[in-house]
Amino acid sequence: MNYLKIFAVALMMLAAGIPASADNDKTDNEEEQYEEIDNFDFLYDNEAYDEDYTFSEIDDVLNEAFSHLGARYRRGHSGPNAFDCSGFTSYVFKNMGIELGRSSRAQYSDGEAVDKDELRTGDLVFFTGSNSRGPIGHVGIVVDVDPISGSFNFIHASTKGVKVSNSNERYYSRRYVGARRVMQ
Repeated sequence: MNYLKIFAVALMMLAAGIPASADNDKTDNEEEQYEEIDNFDFLYDNEAYDEDYTFSEIDDVLNEAFSHLGARYRRGHSGPNAFDCSGFTSYVFKNMGIELGRSSRAQYSDGEAVDKDELRTGDLVFFTGSNSRGPIGHVGIVVDVDPISGSFNFIHASTKGVKVSNSNERYYSRRYVGARRVMQ
């Protein structure tokens, strides 16, 4: 019975990382140093980004886009105080020196096509309009992508104003059409 208790204590000590021997006379210099991981940057390997691609361009696009968060929706408007969806994206990218078509349908031919599993921040994402069987009717800008689920957040001018939505929201998940990359 005593052997069972000793075995259980030794097993718990090993599992906890405590040496079973009483000889624990290491000095501070001899102790192993462990580096604590305080973020999850290792999940994002940046392999999808070209080496010429600078993150400051992404930051500039997002800073411009987020500076209009909450701006009113107005059909046919392209900023700076009110936007429709394509007016918002064309305004943001125009301030970065990138000309886009004025309508979401025209923007769907700008840049190059991107598969959903290769989306990155700054890409344009397109959806059908309120009639989910119709043509392109809505556009937004990718804010971030979840590498595990493949879902993404995007900023856009919705009928409730400029806001951030998620691709998994029922309205958008059923209407996703494709994506375009306009920043190289």
